[in-house]
Amino acid sequence: MLSYRHSFHAGNFADVLKHIVLIQILEYFGKKDQAFCYIDTHAGAGDYLLNSGYALKNSEFAGGIGKLWQCSDLPDAVVSYIQLIKQANSNDKMTRYLGSPLIAQQLLRSQDRLFLYELHSTEVDLLSTAIGRDKRVKIFHADGLKNSLGLLPPPERRGLVLIDPSYELKTDYIDVPNALCAMHKRFTTGTYALWYPVVDRSRNKALEKAIKASGIKNVQLFELGLVADTKEHGMTASGLIIVNPPWTLTTQMQHILPWLVDVLGNHGASFYRIETLVEE
Repeated sequence: MLSYRHSFHAGNFADVLKHIVLIQILEYFGKKDQAFCYIDTHAGAGDYLLNSGYALKNSEFAGGIGKLWQCSDLPDAVVSYIQLIKQANSNDKMTRYLGSPLIAQQLLRSQDRLFLYELHSTEVDLLSTAIGRDKRVKIFHADGLKNSLGLLPPPERRGLVLIDPSYELKTDYIDVPNALCAMHKRFTTGTYALWYPVVDRSRNKALEKAIKASGIKNVQLFELGLVADTKEHGMTASGLIIVNPPWTLTTQMQHILPWLVDVLGNHGASFYRIETLVEE
């Protein structure tokens, strides 16, 4: 787990989907004056250079944010995402990508709070530098999957928890639904966004089965796949499982996901899923 660096994958197709959904949820929360909190269990470094270092090794961003950068006629939700990333770059040149913590920071209001967990010692130092001095934000050098439970329920009684582990360990597919259940028991009305990769579909099926059997209600799944499932090494798809999603989200994704398949996809092999895992 401690060897994982998101810099290799910053801005790839999985980030595109994850961050579009994240922005839609946070913008929805921001429509009411009441404060909300955002908890990120695996925050990473928060800010990534695309023109040097790890990001250039495989240039995964070229197949993600790179394909959207100069697109026209974007869906409204994608416009919000691209505009936010462009604000972090100068002269409309793509050299920098914002991770979930900095995206959330840009959408916070003065009354909102942000809690970031990162276990990797190098990443947490980079995260602290990227966030800067911000009284709304607290950073913890700790395992967010375990330690963030103590923050629930938040005083605001409104909030989003992003659960975004690397899944380098097979046990993550067991630990993640267990942690989600524990969080949900403490904060039943909270919104939870659980990111997952598709490397071995059998593990994903087990994850979905565990969530369906958990007793948690109102669960939606949104998935984007670039190629069909394979037994070979590598991520072929990724998705988000959302507990208590905004009522507007499914309609938005019914428009966005087919568009992303067309723009990011690979000649008919790409696909998307929109499924209700558990009804309200």
